[in-house]
Amino acid sequence: MTNKELQSYIEEYILPLYDRYDTAHRRDHAEVVINQSLAIAKNYDVDVDMVYAIAAYHDTGIIYGRENHHTESKRILLADKELRRWFTPDQLAIMGDAVEDHRASSKSEPRTIYGRIVAEADRIIEPYTIIRRTVQYTLTHHPELDKEEGYERMVEHLNEKYNYGGYLRLWIEESENGRRLEELRQIIANKSLLRTIYDEIYQEEIER
Repeated sequence: MTNKELQSYIEEYILPLYDRYDTAHRRDHAEVVINQSLAIAKNYDVDVDMVYAIAAYHDTGIIYGRENHHTESKRILLADKELRRWFTPDQLAIMGDAVEDHRASSKSEPRTIYGRIVAEADRIIEPYTIIRRTVQYTLTHHPELDKEEGYERMVEHLNEKYNYGGYLRLWIEESENGRRLEELRQIIANKSLLRTIYDEIYQEEIER
């Protein structure tokens, strides 16, 4: 059970930040990562308040762009003096490292169990959700691309990140992500099915 005052602060001041971000990084994404992180944390001897706050802050740096959002998220967390009401300097240092280590493209393993938890939770490997978020990101950040160009970008991204040999790494054995990743890879391999899914999601998104 998380500290109620901490939860109230984050719900009032931190989660609303996500309302300004692109559709792939809105508040619903942060809430999913929080819930996933807390579920994974049950298997470990960790501080649930730290886990909760790390997950809440993990993508706050998106406001400064995707390239360095993990380091910007760490900076935002460490600069938030309100967090000193609930955490020691040593705890905040661990939390900052965990936020910085969550990025999927990182070549290194997260430095602590807290980093591994949020990194795993942020993967959210649900095939249709991943495809939808990729479409949403392209529509928001690359509006100059037409439908076919958007499809080509999606395929390139899925292969680069999720397919065999992709840069995505999983860190928690208890997670369901391994099984779900294999499901996604099967969809990627089935070009007809992938195209059908893309067409349906693309149409839904442009009609929003």
